[in-house]
Amino acid sequence: MHPDMYKRPLLWCLAALIVGLTFFYRPAPSGQDVFHFLPQKEVTLTGRVESFAVRKKKSQNVIIKVFSVNGQKATGQIYARLPDFTPQWKDVLEISGRLQQPYGVDLLGNFDWRNYLADKGIFTEIKGSSVSVARPAAWPWRVIRALRADILRVLNEAFPPDLASIAGGVLLGERGEQDPALYSAFQDSGAIHLLVASGGNVGFVTLLTLAVCSWIGLSRKKMLLLALGVAGAYTLIAGADAPLVRAYFMAVCACTGYLLGRNSGVFQGLLVSCFLILLFQPASVFETGFQMSFLATLAIIICLNNYKVPGKWPKALRFFAQIFLATLSTQLVLLPEFTNVFYKVSVTGLISNMLLVPLASVLMGLSFAYYVCNLLHLGWILHTVTYGALWLFKTLVVYFASFKMSALQMAAWSAGTITAYYAGLFLMFNLPLKNFARKIALPCLVVLFGAPLAEYFFAPDIQIYLLNEWNKSGAVIRTKNGGAFLAGSDLDPEKLQATLLKTGVKQPSAVLLFTDEPVPPEFFTRFPKTLVIRPFADNWPGDNFAFGPVTVQLNWGEHETREGRRWISEGYSGTDKDDASYCFIYKGKKACLGAFARFAYSGEKHATAQRNKTIALKI
Repeated sequence: MHPDMYKRPLLWCLAALIVGLTFFYRPAPSGQDVFHFLPQKEVTLTGRVESFAVRKKKSQNVIIKVFSVNGQKATGQIYARLPDFTPQWKDVLEISGRLQQPYGVDLLGNFDWRNYLADKGIFTEIKGSSVSVARPAAWPWRVIRALRADILRVLNEAFPPDLASIAGGVLLGERGEQDPALYSAFQDSGAIHLLVASGGNVGFVTLLTLAVCSWIGLSRKKMLLLALGVAGAYTLIAGADAPLVRAYFMAVCACTGYLLGRNSGVFQGLLVSCFLILLFQPASVFETGFQMSFLATLAIIICLNNYKVPGKWPKALRFFAQIFLATLSTQLVLLPEFTNVFYKVSVTGLISNMLLVPLASVLMGLSFAYYVCNLLHLGWILHTVTYGALWLFKTLVVYFASFKMSALQMAAWSAGTITAYYAGLFLMFNLPLKNFARKIALPCLVVLFGAPLAEYFFAPDIQIYLLNEWNKSGAVIRTKNGGAFLAGSDLDPEKLQATLLKTGVKQPSAVLLFTDEPVPPEFFTRFPKTLVIRPFADNWPGDNFAFGPVTVQLNWGEHETREGRRWISEGYSGTDKDDASYCFIYKGKKACLGAFARFAYSGEKHATAQRNKTIALKI
């Protein structure tokens, strides 16, 4: 890719927009958002169904674009749970029920449903007690949704549930209720992205249509227009979510650039589509899906343009080499994202995707071809072939996930480490552009080594994260030298582990208990060979424990009143009323944790746990 591409004003405007939104924007309901009707007990709202229904055990759930509430004009979106009703895409519904805030527990490193919806611009839920169709969708939308439903019906009737879910996921991004073990295998093999209708699907449909049109002998202009029409129809059938719309817009830009004799259409399409999405949906900048699809597409564009596969190589070898480069660039650019969101990295993903990505394209074509044949009562022609391809795909996924090293647990990366990593990756992706690489080498190396050093220099010496879930408390304590401690055993060990991983540590130096109650067995499973400090058993108040430069003091239980007056419960009674507290000393600084991790302090600094939130104290 020519270095001048990096000088485009739109690229720098997009970068400025992303930085500005990241630091200065937080999703919040607008003045007329349905969120402001929460105080009303029962409401009747009207709105249009904006997503295909997600089937749950007790309801079918959709996103609704709200028009009015109790006859008053309203805006925004709402997440609707509709028992005993099947919502249809683009229908306008009248829903009676009670509004509520989405369930949310903000434990650092753990999934928070309320924040997840907020990043999509949704701040309210409703459980419908009465639902009716106020206005059916226009006929084009009815045709599209009927076609989608019929495709999924045919696949579900023709193949076993696990294979039908793969076919639906690869073709339309609709995997349905998938077996948890199979879903985990997709994650560990690095193939989970193939079960989502993504930009790659739009590109495949566009290229396939172009190939068929070329074989028929259509003119270049007719070929491109027909390909864009087919790709647009596929985008709508597959759900028209952000990655698909972005990919389709890129295809439009690429085809336009081709007609105009320019080769920058894909890159320019990526920039324009991302810019427009962030202008109209600024909360998208916080969505993991948006981040991953943008980074992956950008990496593939740069890598495949800069690292050319020799034209002398055999066609088949060139094909797999390009798949390898695309997979490698995607894996590299998404490594921090996967690590910080899922806390695991698929080691076999680089190899598995070389086989599974092209096979997924074959499956996509076969699944649709099978549907067409089925309409003509000729499904038997492709049934065996499609069944075999689905079975092979599933077998390969399970095989690659079966290796012990298929997926490695990883702790989250810090901001400084991520900045340094992307600086080095940008330099590596542009090494073939020798003159440009020489110009950016020094700045990239300065960021590569300077960002972690600057972060370490400004990092607090001690950080205490107070965790609370429905009045059950715990804490994670981090020190600047990399040491970490877990305090309390009331919270789910899996959730405590996620918080620990989010702070950048895989294993704690010790687990600190506040009473002499037995340790839940899962703690030993998740944190093997970790020292457990259990007061009034093997350890007593007054004991000190050295962990390198960090000293942990075990003290009598410390408590505080609502007014903030602290008091200490000394003496051992042998009952469940006995508890302990802890202090941490590092580089002359001291921070203490008391009352079952319900408060922490250091000098004048003080923090109190809050229900269903994470509160940080930095010293």
